[in-house]
Amino acid sequence: MTGNRILLIIGGGIAAYKSLDLIRRLRERGASVRCILTKAGHEFVTPLSVGALSGERAFTDLFDPQSEFDVGHIRLARDTDLVIVAPATADLIAKMANGHADDLASAVLLATDKPVLLAPAMNPLMWSNPATRRNVAQVTADGARLIGPNAGEMAESGEAGTGRMAEPIEIADAAAHLLAGASAAKPLTGKRILITSGPTYEPIDPIRYIANRSSGKQGHAIAAAAAAAGAHVTLVSGPVHVPDPVGVKPIRVITARQMLEAVEHGLPADAAIFAAAVADWGVAKAETQKIKKTKTGAPTFALKENPDILATVAKLKSGRPQLVIGFAAETEKVIEHAQSKLKRKGCDWIVANDVSPPTGVMGGDRNTVHLVTAAGVESWPSQSKDEVARTLIARVAAALNGPAR
Repeated sequence: MTGNRILLIIGGGIAAYKSLDLIRRLRERGASVRCILTKAGHEFVTPLSVGALSGERAFTDLFDPQSEFDVGHIRLARDTDLVIVAPATADLIAKMANGHADDLASAVLLATDKPVLLAPAMNPLMWSNPATRRNVAQVTADGARLIGPNAGEMAESGEAGTGRMAEPIEIADAAAHLLAGASAAKPLTGKRILITSGPTYEPIDPIRYIANRSSGKQGHAIAAAAAAAGAHVTLVSGPVHVPDPVGVKPIRVITARQMLEAVEHGLPADAAIFAAAVADWGVAKAETQKIKKTKTGAPTFALKENPDILATVAKLKSGRPQLVIGFAAETEKVIEHAQSKLKRKGCDWIVANDVSPPTGVMGGDRNTVHLVTAAGVESWPSQSKDEVARTLIARVAAALNGPAR
């Protein structure tokens, strides 16, 4: 990041105090930092503290006569390499999604042609509100990147959930990756990558279903990393609450059979990465009406085995991707089960991880994985799911661009 110019927009939320540390983290990496404080942000941190840490005056007013004589908001929007919004409040995200420009921060965001990194921070109910979900989907579709939010305790007493702003070091890492990606070569340019993500829902009746637990965070992170590496990405996703990554072709499905059909339509591909948590079984005959409770007790169901998507693609006689990668989510004997799965499915690699409850992997933001291949086992350190995705995609690019197997 040495020599990079970063514009930091500080929104109005209690997480604004973390932005002071973020300024320090960015400057430690060699970046210069300019800051905009929204009117609400001004309620939590002061221009004096922001200016002292950044080494430059903090900008606050769209109609500041000292800066607007030379169209200052346009200059701020363009005279930077990256715009970071931290905290990105529900209000700021809504303004971005709808093209508002009624203050300095929103005017700069509308006028910039530089990459934008958002670090959302808000109450969990605000984050999960349908309006916020629509706005997040819109800003990501428009090209903004997200880091977080994380899950945990809120500032409000007794509140917990997803909505905490990512930690300053996580935001700085994401910024460094984004800046590096903007100038780096695209090792997967011209390659087609097919990725599955999320769970599948197998209906019992119109209301109930059988499913595996999966947030889709890891699969979607892999899709984002592949797109950033220049690949043409088809993302086949079950029901998730994470937004579609920028630059991918999303295909949304519900059941395992729908996922298999979408995968088959997504071929041919140079590599296929099966990160989805596909339900192994479904009800043999789903009811067409909601099952009612009766005095005779709980109903019983005959189960049928769902199609094995990974094995189906790995064992194709023609049109098989050059690289077929499966995931193994285990609660015990992780490597042993992954090695068995590698042989049984006929794929090239297995990415295995421990998803037992104490790990916090399911729905969390970090992962510890083992890359299992015919050559052996490579255990990676605990990383964010975004870092796991980037590491995996780097390995995929090396394999696809290396000598033919």
